Amino acid sequence: MGLGFTVDSPIKVAKYGISSVVSIMDDQLLEDIRRRYSRELTIPYIAIHEDDDDSRAKRVEAYLNLLQYVVNREMRHLQSQDFVLDKDINQYFDLLPKDHPAARLYLMMKNAAGFKRLDLQEELRKHLVPGRTDVNIMTKVDKINYSKSGEALGREYSDALAALRGFAKSKLEGGVVFSAGMNPSLYSYMEEFDVFFPDENGVIKKPVILKVSDYRSALIQGKFLAKKGIWVSEFRIESGLNCGGHAFATDGLLAGPILDAFKEDRKELRDTLFQLCQEALEKKGVSKLPENSQPKITYQGGIGNAEENQFLMDYYQLDGTGWGSPFLLVPEATSVDEDTLQRLLQAKKSDFYLSHASPLGIPFNNLKNSSAEEQRISRIEKGRPGSPCYKKFLSFNTEFTEKPICTASRQYQDLKIKKRAKGEISEEEINGVLEKDCLCEGLSAPAILSGGEVPRRNLKAVTICPGPNLAYFKGIFSLKDMVDHIYGKVSLKLDSERPHVFVKELQLYMQHLKTEISKTVTENNKKQEAYLDKFRKNLFEGIDYYQGLVSHFAMDAASGIGKIKYQLDHLKMELQELTPGLTK
Repeated sequence: MGLGFTVDSPIKVAKYGISSVVSIMDDQLLEDIRRRYSRELTIPYIAIHEDDDDSRAKRVEAYLNLLQYVVNREMRHLQSQDFVLDKDINQYFDLLPKDHPAARLYLMMKNAAGFKRLDLQEELRKHLVPGRTDVNIMTKVDKINYSKSGEALGREYSDALAALRGFAKSKLEGGVVFSAGMNPSLYSYMEEFDVFFPDENGVIKKPVILKVSDYRSALIQGKFLAKKGIWVSEFRIESGLNCGGHAFATDGLLAGPILDAFKEDRKELRDTLFQLCQEALEKKGVSKLPENSQPKITYQGGIGNAEENQFLMDYYQLDGTGWGSPFLLVPEATSVDEDTLQRLLQAKKSDFYLSHASPLGIPFNNLKNSSAEEQRISRIEKGRPGSPCYKKFLSFNTEFTEKPICTASRQYQDLKIKKRAKGEISEEEINGVLEKDCLCEGLSAPAILSGGEVPRRNLKAVTICPGPNLAYFKGIFSLKDMVDHIYGKVSLKLDSERPHVFVKELQLYMQHLKTEISKTVTENNKKQEAYLDKFRKNLFEGIDYYQGLVSHFAMDAASGIGKIKYQLDHLKMELQELTPGLTK
């Protein structure tokens, strides 16, 4: 979802029992939002300046403490509300799925009278539980920081480790989501904090959640952590390409087969990690995990309706699913400025694309008609490509400088253009460089703008990174509309061309394969050719898997099944045409 779009979502939705995730990578944004909410809610505010000792960790801690304070206050207020006079307490129960015990109790209360009605209301108050607030640390965003004198600070002051320290010290009652792969230094640093280990009652105060692309990644990372006594409470499987933000494509492994692997090997995964973790905890002389400990298995990426959601839950025996990008169209849940909202509504399906805008060198879901893209192109046309680099979170390149700089920065792009002028690099390479954009400012701007303020240094251009699935949602929706759509109470009108979640991901992987094949033809790279053979083999196996599974899909009508079968057959033939002579 980016840095700014969900930065204050807990304040908006936690009181309704809805969980959300807050990125804690941009401490400057967190400080700006803390200042704004402190003023609006009359909460005492003491600024934490960048020059203060350990300012990054302290800013993260202070903001998360604010979130927890506000959520607790909202829940106390909810507990005291009247079911007749107030909206929020009724909204809490209205948003629940129909088969939820509290939803059935709520319906009984509305049909009751007298003391029975009052008794049921008191019983309902016991069900008022806030949604959980988790934090996200993108493990690759972990640059080393420097003192005023230019000396490199210790490893514990790097971006990711400092953010983790702020979270660990905070009062927030939530977990930490690690995304983008394994960071050994970060994972090892967790051993410094008791909150990541079971207490005397076997409870882990701050659970660890791993966002993973496949079973192998889950096992490798899970083992690394378990050997340190760190239990993974949830494996959050995300589609490699049918997701928002950075896209981590697998080697052609599709969501269905990946979920099936977790379903089949779930017990082995749990038992392996549980044994390693218990042994490590025993060596540390600390409390062990309860014998019934089980990691949750969840999925997110491209789900579009209740039928798909229920199928995933039932068939793969998941503990939950996640919905992200559609909530960009729900102002009650996310912070999106009005200009960007209108751009999303006006965008064509072709405007949602996988770009090379990220300085991390990882494919990045982007929007062609965003104000950030307009700004990037305008700077190039004016002969001033690149961005002024103030936050420096993505400064990792040392091609020209001893101290790392960002490839989206004006400094770096100017230096590359000079090399092109000397004929040292190709036009194709320079075009790739100019595609890089400043994500630090662009992804944080909407949170400031939507709050009626102007970002620092007047950098108003917004980068938005929606998943491809958002192209099929059109309109501004209420929170109730979207939640009811997810639970099947209503059905939002989506684009009729929207394919099934599995088919859409397969289409994205086919496009990705075509792009990679075109590179191979140009580069004549044997290693790349071997990779593509593996990629194509996995796609063939994935299509075969779906063709055997399609009759199990939950669909509104038989015509839907027929459409999916046709699409799978067509994609298989297309794949065969891409691979003449390839044997499965």
